[in-house]
Amino acid sequence: MENTIVNAVQDIYPDDFAWCYGCGRLNEDGHHFRTGWQGDQTLTVYTPRKEHTAIPGFVYGGLIASLIDCHGTGSAALALHRKNGHEVGDGAEPPRFVTASLKVDFVKPTPDGVPLKAVGTVTEIHPKKWKVDVEVFASDAVCARGEVVAVVMPSTFKKQDS
Repeated sequence: MENTIVNAVQDIYPDDFAWCYGCGRLNEDGHHFRTGWQGDQTLTVYTPRKEHTAIPGFVYGGLIASLIDCHGTGSAALALHRKNGHEVGDGAEPPRFVTASLKVDFVKPTPDGVPLKAVGTVTEIHPKKWKVDVEVFASDAVCARGEVVAVVMPSTFKKQDS
């Protein structure tokens, strides 16, 4: 299994939008999910930590939902970035998406101690709204499936003052 995403979209998000607990590279307490291309699909690989335990031996479902969520929005950003004629690393700022809808189906308990692999298939449904179907694997077994409807973050969005 590939364990490293070399060109992750999260690496090039502007600093103001790089704080997500799931995928923000600047959130020191976060998961730091990283999403990149693997052929025509997207890939995020993440190894859960001890604190992500639901019951001994199994991963907490909230972590899996977070993985699906961030993988979905990152996948939509990759897809629109590519549609706009860009690739990660070419110097162009990618679009940023937020979640409009998140659906998660837990297929089987997810064992701990192994890397999780989220694989996404992107479907454009509107210029500003994209659907991403995600499967989460532990080893070769599907543990969860999800659907993320992601919308382009409005250009008028501004960081809120604290």
